[in-house]
Amino acid sequence: MNIVCIGGGPAGLYFALLMKKQDPTHAITVIERNRPYDTFGWGVVFSDQTLGNLVAADEQTARTILQSFNHWDDIDVHFKGRTITSGGHGFCGIGRKRLLNILQARCEELGVRLVFETEVADDGAIASQYGADLVIACDGLNSRVRSRYADTYQPDIDSRHCRFVWLGTKKKFDAFTFAFEETEHGWFQAHCYQYDGDTSTFIVETPEEVWRKSGLADMSQEEGIAFCERLFARYLDGHALMSNAKHLRGSAMWITFPRIVCRQWVHWNAVDGRRVPVVLMGDAAHTAHFSIGSGTKLALEDAIELARCFERENGAGIDKVLDAYQQLRAVEVLKIQSAARNSMEWFENVERYTAMEAEQFAYSMLTRSQRLSHENLRLRDPDYVNRFEDWIARRAFEQAGLALPRGQSSIPPMLTPFRLRGTVLKNRIVVSPMAQYSAVDGVAGDYHLVHLGSRALGGAGMVFAEMTCVSADARITPGCPGMYTPGHTAAWKRIVDFVHASSDAKIAMQLGHAGAKGSTRRSWDGTDLPLEEGNWPLVSASPQQYLEGVSQLAREASRADLERIRQDFVRATEAAAEANFDWLELHCAHGYFLSSFISPLTNQRSDEYGGSLENRCRYPLEVFAAIRAAWPADKPISVRLSAHDWTPGGLTPDDAVDVARLFKAAGADMIDVSSGQVSKKERPVYGRMYQTPFADRIRNEVGIPTIAVGAIFEADHANSIIASGRADLCAIARPHLADPAWTLHETAKLGYTDIAWPKQYYAGKQQLERNLERERQMAAASSGLTPQQVAARLLEG
Repeated sequence: MNIVCIGGGPAGLYFALLMKKQDPTHAITVIERNRPYDTFGWGVVFSDQTLGNLVAADEQTARTILQSFNHWDDIDVHFKGRTITSGGHGFCGIGRKRLLNILQARCEELGVRLVFETEVADDGAIASQYGADLVIACDGLNSRVRSRYADTYQPDIDSRHCRFVWLGTKKKFDAFTFAFEETEHGWFQAHCYQYDGDTSTFIVETPEEVWRKSGLADMSQEEGIAFCERLFARYLDGHALMSNAKHLRGSAMWITFPRIVCRQWVHWNAVDGRRVPVVLMGDAAHTAHFSIGSGTKLALEDAIELARCFERENGAGIDKVLDAYQQLRAVEVLKIQSAARNSMEWFENVERYTAMEAEQFAYSMLTRSQRLSHENLRLRDPDYVNRFEDWIARRAFEQAGLALPRGQSSIPPMLTPFRLRGTVLKNRIVVSPMAQYSAVDGVAGDYHLVHLGSRALGGAGMVFAEMTCVSADARITPGCPGMYTPGHTAAWKRIVDFVHASSDAKIAMQLGHAGAKGSTRRSWDGTDLPLEEGNWPLVSASPQQYLEGVSQLAREASRADLERIRQDFVRATEAAAEANFDWLELHCAHGYFLSSFISPLTNQRSDEYGGSLENRCRYPLEVFAAIRAAWPADKPISVRLSAHDWTPGGLTPDDAVDVARLFKAAGADMIDVSSGQVSKKERPVYGRMYQTPFADRIRNEVGIPTIAVGAIFEADHANSIIASGRADLCAIARPHLADPAWTLHETAKLGYTDIAWPKQYYAGKQQLERNLERERQMAAASSGLTPQQVAARLLEG
């Protein structure tokens, strides 16, 4: 083939040398607009895993790169005069110029033609000139090629909220260093790492608003650099900061990060009567925020994958090769971009976390992307994790008013106690309220006793009863439990008494009203479908039909309806207190009655209960105030909210923060943060712990405890969430359906034995722990790791 790479960065050079190595008969040309030794930026960072990929792709190039690397294991986080260090991270830094020179030399050695100081204005003309069968567009984040064929590539470009500047310094950092400094206008952070024998990269970043208030928009380049030198003087030890972008004037050296993702990566051009593919690679196709150091990694791995696709699909046709390339890389890029987005948003919102103490602030920063978990950190630096777990435990036991147990090993964060008002949970795991549709005339029977009782024995700190309806016409299905007759109260008290007598778990009642989502069949008979007979009238904030053309039409609730329903909630609250529940939750989520007031999608009222967010929250807040007055003062009330409607025009995470503030002001003790199920038009973005960022934001911006929910299914997830301060409790749903003793079993997998089991099950505890320890010992013998490291790796997946 004749191949032309437009752009002589890492992607184009590496792809060229890999393809030339694969088949020396390929005629490959790399065209670069700069001179051979020009480059912008300072150093680039790779993980040890990325280095392994380079070795596998071309050992000779990798060996030369490795000889030029500065390697380090530690990360230092400087915050409020403290330095927190964790090790074992395995990073390497190399100068961008040195990396390019190595790739250029290897290309020349293999016979790749390098053309410098040539601006490509027309990719079609270049393809014609070189007789190209394949054009690689690796012309960077400001790609001309991507812009020219935007209709094909369909790029989504999101300019982010921070300004940053790439600088360098002769100060040598012996760890990857993150430094945070507060000014009168807000917080700045520096990302620093050494990449050769005497030079370090020094990136300074701050939100746009802080940048402008600090006057940097009006400073010259020299003044801006001097500002950064003064601000970070304690870390520079008298060394100057340097810019290698002297051509930029003043504030132009401060840029915003463009997050780029393209829907398609291949455009077909007609060149001299032939179909020639123009393939995006590297920053032209996608970007990943510099805070996870993956831009160059992605570019090199794009090149590796496309070269492998040509090798694997040899003779299959270029269409199939390029389809395979996009499918394989798009998945990997999506994973990296998801992590990069989490990391980027953490740095954009540093102020959100500055109320934390240095220990937790540093841990939050380390785990910000959700790729680096608690057990992954343990693999890297077990001593750091043990110290941090001890710190978390001391604070948790103090908050709960309990004495810290002596003589125990470090306590996993999810097993630390938590106090809210007069209720103390033995740990941070709760069994989510999960609809079972197994009540008869609203009565919770033997099924509920076994279902909730077994999970109370299974180690969780608290079990939630499913959404319990405050009237017969508030039910979702005929199988939903209620709290509107004395018989309901007695049935629930039987279950509560069992939980209290047979376990040390607490039990919570969640009260709700189905609204427009009521009068439907049990889920296994058709989720959200209306009953075939025996329907009851539905009310909502405004007239609506949940399933368009299918569901019953709910009418707008009148003033009389609102008063009646409020009194129903009060009566149910009093009954829950009589049944001796430990905790109460008000359900204001998922499109049910109270949620229908909060979301603009379902509230079109023109009275004082509609319009502004404050008005839309008015009725749910009135209900909350009424039940708070009826509920014992020493027992907590949480509120379940949908923090995101996942559809245009719906409630946003910004709105959810304001809603949480209103409930906090009204006396709510905790927000149970979920999302969605308000509209069938929703388009959620799923993934591990995908709703945790909403709980994180509400907890740390509003200053109220939160419960995290959604795709939390491992102890590692829960420990990471609790330890980082993203939430105070973790609600586990589906894993508890599969395993009532989820908490006990996950704890055993951690290798932590200082947890109480029901005395009747103690023999099972001993056998499970022996079996797991035997597995760890055998794995350790074959891997060379310690049993603790094996446990961490098993939990890490």
